[in-house]
Amino acid sequence: MAKDGPDTELDRELPNLPKELRWREWMRRIEAVLFASALPVAREDLARVVGQAASIDLLLEDLAADLEGRAFEIAMVAGGWMFRTRTAYAPAIRAAADVGDQLLDLNEFDVAILAAIAYHQPITRDGLKDIFGKEISRDLIGRLHAHGLIGTGPRAPRRGAPYTFVTTDAFLAAFGLENLRDLPDPEQLNDAGLVARA
Repeated sequence: MAKDGPDTELDRELPNLPKELRWREWMRRIEAVLFASALPVAREDLARVVGQAASIDLLLEDLAADLEGRAFEIAMVAGGWMFRTRTAYAPAIRAAADVGDQLLDLNEFDVAILAAIAYHQPITRDGLKDIFGKEISRDLIGRLHAHGLIGTGPRAPRRGAPYTFVTTDAFLAAFGLENLRDLPDPEQLNDAGLVARA
């Protein structure tokens, strides 16, 4: 018996199935792909498992409706889709599962640095120093980089060509953002009193 592998032909069109069963099979394929992936799955990757006539958006809507009332849902994050546990079940997960290694364990200042990088990227450590009025340690930058929340951007076009920092898809996924346009408007943050006024 041959093993399924990358060379195995996947019947995407399923012409021998009635329309309703074909749709259900495409939904299950998308569900299987999302279930197996720890990262958001892009539209073009989902399109590889369904027929050309299939609408990815409609399949995802139907799958989301199937999941109504379940402990997890489909979320669009970082330009793709993934399964996420509904917020209401976070206390149960913390109580029963060993998720300590998965927690980001960020303090308020770490989150402030991440926000500054997200809003001002690409930005250097000197740029962060200008924002916060103090030197930002290499250890803090290294910790955020180790979590995969930031990456190295282009070198700054000035003397010494220092590294710049940018946020990553892991940052978007960690904060449940589809893209950087989903960041709160800085004025709204000021109005809500969540950012110190200059």
